[in-house]
Amino acid sequence: MEPTRPARSARPAALALALLSLIWGYNWVVMKQVVPLASPLDFSAIRTLLGAASLFVAMLVLRRPLGLPVGLPVVLLGLLQTAAFTLLIQWALVAGGAGKTAVLVYTMPFWLAPLAAWLLGERIGRAQWIATAVAAGGLLLILEPWAMKGSPLSNLLATGGGLCWALATVVAKRLRQRHTVDLLALTAWQMLFGALALCAVALLTPSHPIDATPFFYGALIFNALCATALAWLLWLYVLQHLPAAVAGLSALGIPAIGVLAGWIQLDERPSPAELAGMLLIGAALVQLSLAGLRRRPPSSTSA
Repeated sequence: MEPTRPARSARPAALALALLSLIWGYNWVVMKQVVPLASPLDFSAIRTLLGAASLFVAMLVLRRPLGLPVGLPVVLLGLLQTAAFTLLIQWALVAGGAGKTAVLVYTMPFWLAPLAAWLLGERIGRAQWIATAVAAGGLLLILEPWAMKGSPLSNLLATGGGLCWALATVVAKRLRQRHTVDLLALTAWQMLFGALALCAVALLTPSHPIDATPFFYGALIFNALCATALAWLLWLYVLQHLPAAVAGLSALGIPAIGVLAGWIQLDERPSPAELAGMLLIGAALVQLSLAGLRRRPPSSTSA
């Protein structure tokens, strides 16, 4: 008997998700290693501008519509999701470890729950409250305020990056409730607006000269082509062929890969408290994703 269309499409979608997790997970190490070569603002501006350009090229190749979906909401989305988020995580990596920063940024779903309840009127279920409480305990263990370890500014910046990501998600949800938009076009345009804002600030802000080593150019190419254009195309493909809850659950491998890669390549060894906190946040994310999966009927998989 021939497999159904969703079953056939789920296999390549799972492979796409695995490749996406490797790219985005390992990119935390790449971003950490570029810190001595360029200021966070300069690298964020250049990488997002090249990333936006690569997305527009992808749209031309795929013959997707190039029109601006809507006006002001896309600008706001770009300022939050591209400008603020990218700059905050790159700045956090100046003093913070790649793995620890990745985990702190991926606390986004726990900021998203109360924000969605407040701004979108979404109901927070018991499972979400429990997961948020577990994640809060994990966050406390990672920050270790009683020991004053690490960089408090780096921790704050990484957590702020997760908060900006959550705010951007709320803006994107509201936008898609009110307008029918092409996801690739929306991603490209919001990234362009965010990149232009970063470039404007970078031009007005003094910084040390870029150390244009071969690794710097390699990091730019990896971020623009792999971590931006290819990764977003993979993510859109995954969302088209897998339930969102399944995609969200599987994407938890991204911070895990970031932690593992930082441990292996950068010798970033988390303390026992940090490791316990990371595991708690991971467990809370799994609980949150499984709760979302139970709420979705099996027939919701896109063809």
